[in-house]
Amino acid sequence: MGNGARIVADATILIVDDEPVNLSLLAHVLRPSYQVRAANSGAEALRAAASLPTPDLLLLDVSMPEMDGYTVLRRLRDNPATRFIPVIFITALAADADEEYGLELGATDYITKPIKPAVLLARVRTQLEAKRARDWMRNQNQFLEAEVSRRMAETDQTQLVSIRALAHLAEIRDPETGNHILRTQGYVRELAQRLQAGAQWRTLLDERYIALLTRSAPLHDIGKVGIPDTILQKPGKLSPDEWAIMKTHAQMGSDAIELAERDADQPVAFLSLAKEITRWHHEKWDGSGYPDGLVGEDIPVSARIMALADVFDALISSRVYKAALPPAQVHAILLEGRGRHFDPVMTDCFLLHFDRFVEIAARHSDSGSPHPPLPPPRVTAG
Repeated sequence: MGNGARIVADATILIVDDEPVNLSLLAHVLRPSYQVRAANSGAEALRAAASLPTPDLLLLDVSMPEMDGYTVLRRLRDNPATRFIPVIFITALAADADEEYGLELGATDYITKPIKPAVLLARVRTQLEAKRARDWMRNQNQFLEAEVSRRMAETDQTQLVSIRALAHLAEIRDPETGNHILRTQGYVRELAQRLQAGAQWRTLLDERYIALLTRSAPLHDIGKVGIPDTILQKPGKLSPDEWAIMKTHAQMGSDAIELAERDADQPVAFLSLAKEITRWHHEKWDGSGYPDGLVGEDIPVSARIMALADVFDALISSRVYKAALPPAQVHAILLEGRGRHFDPVMTDCFLLHFDRFVEIAARHSDSGSPHPPLPPPRVTAG
């Protein structure tokens, strides 16, 4: 059986005309080759076109009472369920302007009465073959779009798992941090979303930036894999020489990410943010931080957000060398660091929503809630 024969066997045609004689004539010509359904008004045509099985082609009379063929075609095109059904107008209107108008509305062909059976069958077959080709292309495009989405999701998941694995390398070396990665990631997302509402960062902190920032956050301490265990796991206070070595983790992490960037075939947005966070999340607003002594707005926004998240978590969580501080005391310490350690506007935002960060800390605590959330004093953002 050839391709044309398959189209003949499978096709359903809806014929629409308010004159029973015309319907009878069209059905007589078409039924030997096609499945034929009929409607005698525009309203009935719309119902039939939207019902299953969806017709493969409409033969539509133009001049009908109440709802003419042009109106029917416009409504078919407005309905997603019938938008792609090809329509051939059949009409006694033979003026060029009538034909042009019908084609402009989206008709695929225009046949004038009186009907010549051979011409009708040839035009119908041509439109069915064209529809079959369009449907195939549409299905292929949908398949390709689905495949691209699947592969992007797979790549995205692989990237997320790889980031978490790298971050855990540092966490394994420093077991006291526990769920530090999950907590700081939560703080970073929460703070960025709260800041997004303000005019100062609205342009920068769009949804894509916040997603990349959240994804990058777990890598902020990746440089700790290069710090000796005797320093990294020391339970007591570090000596000046030991502290000098400890501080090198910021640059070591940044350098490692930069090497990864060089190996990539094209720029990777989240790595750029990860490098900023890793290198500068220990910088301070007043310039007393490390490794570069950046001051104020010279510190990237990503690193300023990470600084608040990192310090908050260190204060509210237990470490081998200290107990977790109660939320009210943590609140007071962050407030004291406003304009010295931290960006003042970011600090105001963080403290305004302080209870949300305490909730995140409790949700991902290493051994239950470090403290019950206490209502902190409110600080007006500004």
